[in-house]
Amino acid sequence: MSNKPKMSFWQIWNMNFGFFGIQFSFGLQQSNMSAIYKYLGADEASLPMLWLAGPVTGLIIQPIIGAMSDNTWSPKFGRRKPYFLIGAVVSSIALIAMPFSSALWMAAGLLWILDAANNIAMEPYRAFVADKLPKDQHAIGFLMQSFFAGLGITLANFTPAILVMLGILSISDKAENGIPIYTYYAFFIGAVAAIVSVLLSVSTTKEYPPTEEEWREIQAQKAKHNLISSVWNEIVEAMKTMPLTMKQLIPVKFFTWYAMFCYWEFITSALAQNVFKTTDHNAVGFSQAQLLTGNLNGTYNIICFVAAFALIPLALKIGAKGVHFIALLLGGLSLIAMPYLDNTTVLLTIPNPVGSDIVISTIYLYALGLGIAWASMLAMPYQLLAGSIPAKKRGVYMGIFNMFIVIPMIIQIFSMQYFVYDLLGTNPSNVITLAGVFLVLGAVFTLLITVKNKNEVVD
Repeated sequence: MSNKPKMSFWQIWNMNFGFFGIQFSFGLQQSNMSAIYKYLGADEASLPMLWLAGPVTGLIIQPIIGAMSDNTWSPKFGRRKPYFLIGAVVSSIALIAMPFSSALWMAAGLLWILDAANNIAMEPYRAFVADKLPKDQHAIGFLMQSFFAGLGITLANFTPAILVMLGILSISDKAENGIPIYTYYAFFIGAVAAIVSVLLSVSTTKEYPPTEEEWREIQAQKAKHNLISSVWNEIVEAMKTMPLTMKQLIPVKFFTWYAMFCYWEFITSALAQNVFKTTDHNAVGFSQAQLLTGNLNGTYNIICFVAAFALIPLALKIGAKGVHFIALLLGGLSLIAMPYLDNTTVLLTIPNPVGSDIVISTIYLYALGLGIAWASMLAMPYQLLAGSIPAKKRGVYMGIFNMFIVIPMIIQIFSMQYFVYDLLGTNPSNVITLAGVFLVLGAVFTLLITVKNKNEVVD
């Protein structure tokens, strides 16, 4: 549909609210799956491979779902919304089942199902924004997704601690499989968040029907090919005709997502080494580093959803390319500085009327820069891409584009395990520094993206 009407702030809010539940589910995975694996008997060396579910399912499912959603239309359910619903339902079931895992293979299998469901729900959401909004509202649409991503992941990270802090559950209560009871409740809450948020988006937002030309193409595709061959042919054709902007974004995505996987895997060990001066996993300092990791990750996600709105007027003024360059540069420099920060030098103290004052130390400075970079990573590349791809191919191109997220993750897992970590002296702090350098390289490659003006990319 051309000449799309502008949507109000609350309409854009409602259409993106489903992203909150999807990201709440991802947040539960990020903060709890390693612990669940260890409760069920996994050792440290096996954890990276047990995390392969996310990138592999994303690599396989996202382009397929993208192509399928391009060729879907139901007068009752729409084009993208059926996939939101299917993904949310399966995700909710997997979230409820996960804490009941009785063996390592069961938890690993449920993670594959959960990641597949989340990818089914998430992938069409990028195309959904481009479908519904005119070009001059793409920035607010994608940044709204950044807001809900930050909010969902932050609440997921803090939910177990909140349940314990409020006295609802005890930190020592565990089920027969060794998994804490608060983990059960956190995953139950995530299941409700996933289905309720998606239902709200689906019920409050209508999709535009395909044009006559698009409908003829959809029917022709269905008549000419079966589903599998049609999807495969569309993916192959899209790869061959990939827009210039999409090609130029490949190195940007590689360096940024390789960096983030380095951060997620090694930040606790780096904090233990630098802040608490220990490398012993059984030491009290390592437990303190785990708690600090949760606080810092929660902080950078809070910064993410606050920064998401601050970046909107900046993107309109200097363009998505300029915003992404500045944000990645800030994030990279923050991670490079992390080994030189500490948890004893006080920046400020926040009064707390219900307990001890909250002390903010210099270590939180890196979370500020990383949160700004994270907000931009979740929005700006999609805004740049949305203006360079044909409307009728948004789903498949968004799916292929998301492959540029999961492929760096897979490369990072294998390269870090087999040779990069050794090259870095098996020093987790060096891995965090490498992550910072890679974010800076991502910023540099952002400058190489060709644009007509600050808001319009070259096709």
